[in-house]
Amino acid sequence: MTPPPATTAPRAGDLRTEGLSYEVAGRALVDAVDLSAAPGETVGVVGPNGSGKTTLLRCVYGTLHPTAGRALLDGDDLHALSAKARARRLATVPQDGQAAFELTVRQVVAMGRSPHKRFWEADTAADEDLVTAALARVGVADLADRVFPSLSGGERQRALVARALVQEPTLVVLDEPTNHLDIRYQLEILSFVRGLGTTNLLALHDLNLAAYYCDRLYVLDAGRVVASGTPEKVLTAELLATVYGVTAEVDVHPKTGAPTVVYLPPPAS
Repeated sequence: MTPPPATTAPRAGDLRTEGLSYEVAGRALVDAVDLSAAPGETVGVVGPNGSGKTTLLRCVYGTLHPTAGRALLDGDDLHALSAKARARRLATVPQDGQAAFELTVRQVVAMGRSPHKRFWEADTAADEDLVTAALARVGVADLADRVFPSLSGGERQRALVARALVQEPTLVVLDEPTNHLDIRYQLEILSFVRGLGTTNLLALHDLNLAAYYCDRLYVLDAGRVVASGTPEKVLTAELLATVYGVTAEVDVHPKTGAPTVVYLPPPAS
């Protein structure tokens, strides 16, 4: 999917970063990143460890404030919004859903309604219906009364996606949503995210998953964008050698039509 040109009027879920940077002690962890995700598009951020993926996402969803540049959602500077106003429009699914507090799955998912409510305002029947529908949609309705920390990794991630759903956002930011999950849950989570209808920004390690589930990719290296475009354009043997330092073959899968990366072992010394 091609993002709209810069002259197109912003629409619901239109994300852009302009020269976004984040520095610590004079070192740029994110360096002048320009990125876009059109309404309904799923955009992946990939790159080796330490390339700045998580820092970039944190600058977008608000836990870090950029030292330069800005992140815009439908033309509004996300960092100029209050945390509550931002949470009405943007939901986050973190890397690891572990939690020490003893809340049930239903209570965790219901927390997604808090941006739309006054402090200590009780849930309405409409809120409860949204929570019930979200639990069913992600396939964890039967776990609603379980204590959240008792869930498996895949179950926790699905519950956190349900929490994001009840926020009713236009943008969902997911930081390594398949981290530590077995392949079944990886496929389920990413398939579900693709079907949400929201704009989705994901950081991913697995390039084959990124190639199959993302409309476009941004490749980060040392905090800078070194390539962007469709998976077919971006994932080349040359780029993998340069950015990841690996030898690989990239072919088109005969059934999915997506690029498939096969890593080759280094030559024997």
